[in-house]
Amino acid sequence: MLRLTKKMRYALEAVVDIAYNARPAPVQSREITQRQGIPQRYLEQVMQQLVHANILKGVRGPRGGYTLARERRRISVGEIIRVIGDTDDNDAEKTETVSALGQTVINPLWDEMQAEMMRRFDSITVEDLCKRADKAHVAPEQRKQADFNI
Repeated sequence: MLRLTKKMRYALEAVVDIAYNARPAPVQSREITQRQGIPQRYLEQVMQQLVHANILKGVRGPRGGYTLARERRRISVGEIIRVIGDTDDNDAEKTETVSALGQTVINPLWDEMQAEMMRRFDSITVEDLCKRADKAHVAPEQRKQADFNI
């Protein structure tokens, strides 16, 4: 069953944070932890999964962190959910039915609804979420910090 797990929420928030606060330097995980309140131990696990799935790119070094591996308009919410959901399946309780009614009516209905929801998630990009944040007047980090260099 598709449900928004903590890991999925953390993954979505982290990717949108990186996209929304994009700047020349990579975004460090501690910055995401501070802005989004995501526990560091969960965040690192999620970030590594997203790097392996080619959604994020990890940059090593003292000024390292994470950047998007592709343009934000080319990363869908559905893709992020699938990456995290594949590893989260052991958390989901499987409810298999043996009744004829369950197998022929209820299970196919549930599968159709989940497929429809995933199609909808696939149609929403990280760029769409960034636009929503902008429309909701969530200021990106670089706009919050005043720069007084002359």
